Amino acid sequence: MHITAFGQHRLEATAPWGLIHEKQAEKRVPPSGKKIPQTDVVHFAMLSRGNCWLSVEGVSDPIPLTGGDCFLLGHDTSIVMSDSPRTRPRSTFGEVAAKVVDNVAHYGGGGAPTTIVCGSFSFDRASLRPISQLLPNFILIKSDQVRTLALHNTLQALASEMAELAPGSGVVATRLAEVLFIQILRAHIASEPERNKGWLRAVFDPQLGTALSAIHEKVNTPWTVESLAEAAGMSRSAFAARFKELLGQTPLEYVTGWRMQKAMQLLEQRDKKLIDVARLVGYESDAAFSKAFKRVVGANTGEYIKRGFEGRSNAGMADAPSR
Repeated sequence: MHITAFGQHRLEATAPWGLIHEKQAEKRVPPSGKKIPQTDVVHFAMLSRGNCWLSVEGVSDPIPLTGGDCFLLGHDTSIVMSDSPRTRPRSTFGEVAAKVVDNVAHYGGGGAPTTIVCGSFSFDRASLRPISQLLPNFILIKSDQVRTLALHNTLQALASEMAELAPGSGVVATRLAEVLFIQILRAHIASEPERNKGWLRAVFDPQLGTALSAIHEKVNTPWTVESLAEAAGMSRSAFAARFKELLGQTPLEYVTGWRMQKAMQLLEQRDKKLIDVARLVGYESDAAFSKAFKRVVGANTGEYIKRGFEGRSNAGMADAPSR
């Protein structure tokens, strides 16, 4: 996955305060000036000081948050954060973020303070499918769930970088936020292994996980159902049935999808010929590769490259006045 953090800021909220994030919120604009489609964005928040309450669409009771708690939020889930479950939200997170000065936003009535580090993640086009397979709409990691020293240290380091404007703090905070995303995902997987479904369940399956690792590591191998079943140590029929049950597609459909996943990343680098990309992902001819690419991605390779180039050009034009 190719992840970019943007929009990190520190929210200094004082009681009474209440903010809402709605699923149809306006599109966010990262520092590059390139508008990110809302479907490509995941938001995060981390409580670094104080206490507050979090109400999540689809969750019956408000959730109390304390220092060190953090969460990821998908684009199509609404939440309310407030100093008390009885406080009604009067502004949106977007409205407050628009008033950020020196990475800090202030909001509330002047009472008990709460500090929240907020931000967003965007993903390149090639990462959208695995993101949709991995992420639920809401992940909460409570401070007492932080079982790894690495995640705890990242939370502390990010809070520290956002607390003062040292030289280079913006760059450091961005990189830490990107690391934080991966570590939250790890913690989520580790905390609820019995609830893992679909792709995650297959990855942790001793037999299917071996086959998936083989596909991921050797994308240009001419895989067959028989060779994948052999890698998994299963019979062909049992392997095919188990694979379809957990992943909702046949083994060869998955192989093709993974090849196109890698091909999109290679095409976006723009430093290889089409035939080279085709061979790197297991196709002997660019014609066969192009046919499969259009079927899976919904655009031919030329259209895909052009869209990516136009996106970068627009972002570069938006950047120009601020340089």
